[in-house]
Amino acid sequence: MENKIYLDRNENNYGPAPRCFEVLKKADYSKLSCYTRSFASSVKSILSERLAKEVNLPENRVLLGYGAEDLLKQAILCYLNKDEKLFIPSYSWWYYKELASEAGGKNVEYPLDEGEDSFHYNLDKLVDLYKKEKPNAILISSPNNPTGNSISLSDLKKLLSELRESIVIFDQAYAFDGFNDHLETLLKDNPNLILIRTFSKYYALAGMRIGFALIGDNIQKLTRMTNRYLGFNRLSEEVAIAAIDSPEYYKSISEKMKKDKELYYSELGKLKGFKVFKSDANFILVKIPKEIYKDLKEFLNGKGLILKFMNEELLNSHLRITIGTEEQNRAVINAIKEFAENRRS
Repeated sequence: MENKIYLDRNENNYGPAPRCFEVLKKADYSKLSCYTRSFASSVKSILSERLAKEVNLPENRVLLGYGAEDLLKQAILCYLNKDEKLFIPSYSWWYYKELASEAGGKNVEYPLDEGEDSFHYNLDKLVDLYKKEKPNAILISSPNNPTGNSISLSDLKKLLSELRESIVIFDQAYAFDGFNDHLETLLKDNPNLILIRTFSKYYALAGMRIGFALIGDNIQKLTRMTNRYLGFNRLSEEVAIAAIDSPEYYKSISEKMKKDKELYYSELGKLKGFKVFKSDANFILVKIPKEIYKDLKEFLNGKGLILKFMNEELLNSHLRITIGTEEQNRAVINAIKEFAENRRS
């Protein structure tokens, strides 16, 4: 089937803001043949300078990378040595589990609890385990992939006060909002904090691979590792700035996604054996009867609907559905309901 709908990798299918396309249409292609001269202004790039203004931090506290993935890897390789421990959530992106091994370190999983309609961080258990294991670095994802749950700002502040002996990497790749006032305060109060974001999800620029990190005062070693003497992709910088300059467009997309998540909750939640978890990200996690796993996947694939069917130790009867456009979401919901109806008849 030619016209497949891919809702398995959490891309933003609404696409980037019109201003991003205008940058590409009007691009000065002479910039492609020469390096940036941002260093003349004592900054790494026009993008890092702009991001610093957005969050009210010095420009040297903003790091750029080839997507959040790149920055996560650099942070772990920078701060985790052989046989040292990395804390990761029990339900987490598979890539987290690979990072420690690349540095010769060891993973220690801390619990995420499954509630009635959502997952949540168990702060007491996390802190108790932290004091016992004494990890060198800890990864916290909010919203978390694949469970979709976030940690509240008040809980995060309490947690960070207990984790001061470690490097804390706070992964906000799936944060579906712009820049919040609390980012500056978090980083000033927590010198060992690395806060990572990306332009891939909210800003719909996954193909341009633009990530950034905001760092506390003690993260100078990572600054040296991420520094690029010849600068960054000049065209990508301009497109990213155009995205930042389009807050109303992205706010409208976020509102559409919220409505469609509610549709998933209500429609799929009615199906026998289905459990739809509340999510703050651009995807939802759905627990399904184990016995329909294979047949449902084949049925949806036959309709050109490609979802993420989880096949992990803790998540093996679940599918993760990227929130697509309204039309795409309705196609998925209708197809799953059709499958369920066919099984009953």
